Amino acid sequence: MELVYVFDAYCGWSHGFSGTLSEVVARRPDLPVEAVSGGLFTGSRRMPIRMFGHVQGANAQIAELTGAEFGEAYERLIEDGSFVMDSEAAARGLAALRAAAPDRAVDLAVELQRVFYVDGLSLSDPATYRKIAEGAGLDADAVVTVFESPEAKAAAEADFHRAAELGVIGFPTFLAVDGDQAIELALGRGTADEIEARLAAAGIR
Repeated sequence: MELVYVFDAYCGWSHGFSGTLSEVVARRPDLPVEAVSGGLFTGSRRMPIRMFGHVQGANAQIAELTGAEFGEAYERLIEDGSFVMDSEAAARGLAALRAAAPDRAVDLAVELQRVFYVDGLSLSDPATYRKIAEGAGLDADAVVTVFESPEAKAAAEADFHRAAELGVIGFPTFLAVDGDQAIELALGRGTADEIEARLAAAGIR
């Protein structure tokens, strides 16, 4: 049995779920947790942020419901409107960080979301992964090298395939997975107490 967090680093609701995720992981140190990139903004959905007119309203709702922080640097990105969200690059970044510290994948996924939504950093920029790696005490040169490698691209594609195999249709999706069986614990948002109740209902104590 493992927990699987399927998210997109450019999804505001995934950012809003960070607090719940961290609390569940802290409560359940006995359960391994897999962090999987879902690939929200790929292909034709890679476009300037101004094309997503609902962003500011959605962020206000996310902040109200989850307490998530949206920083001034990120707000400036929205005001400018030219920034292009590329989930394939973000997935390569997660793959590089995950390769450096597989047992810290969830914490690194949360940090990936934070540096975009609070610090306004591009998840396509190798310097962003250098900053995250240095902050986490990882080998920054190695992380950047992996981020720019074909292996990271393959890992990103594998993540997107994994998300599809799990039947994920929205982000974030939090699952309990045992072999071929997947139990949905949260979709979009949820509290740690709600997730604990669903785990208990599934006989996972």
